[in-house]
Amino acid sequence: MARVSLIEEHEHPELAEPIAKIRGGRRGTLSMIYRLMLHSPAAAMAWYEQNSSLRWETELDGFLRELVILRVAVVTGCEYVRRVHAGVYAQEEGFTPAQVAAVGNRDARWDDAASPEAALFDPRLRAALAYMDAMTRQVTVPDPVFAALKPHFDERQIVELTMLVAAYNMLTRVLTALEADFEPLPPKKG
Repeated sequence: MARVSLIEEHEHPELAEPIAKIRGGRRGTLSMIYRLMLHSPAAAMAWYEQNSSLRWETELDGFLRELVILRVAVVTGCEYVRRVHAGVYAQEEGFTPAQVAAVGNRDARWDDAASPEAALFDPRLRAALAYMDAMTRQVTVPDPVFAALKPHFDERQIVELTMLVAAYNMLTRVLTALEADFEPLPPKKG
């Protein structure tokens, strides 16, 4: 059970406007994440705006975005985000079951193209995974890891990738600290 109560929509008519905005951008749902965050409406809406821009208004393609989000969830041990992104969003972006499993291996090495996990991804995706792992595990990114990004991403994309990794590091830590409960997976598109 979550460490803080979940906002019940019918008990908070003063939240109708932010709830409508969230529902409009989240497939009509008010997920547990927002039901926790809405204890602080300003913070919830700031997260909503940031999350929406990082997921839908960048030059990062959907496969890369889901790869990074899923890997952050695995490395930080946030089962809630791992479950949702592996169960719905990764599949929608074309992940194979083997790719989902590879990203789910906490000990995977992305710098060795011959490793079973790394072999499932091209050099661009391996560079992003290594960068994400460094940012999430030790915060400081070694120069060779950063240098491996440059052939595949321009400066805008590197900033967007960095901000996406950082945002999901924040979210996974919030959900873990508050012991977020699971909820039914969102409906699949199509």
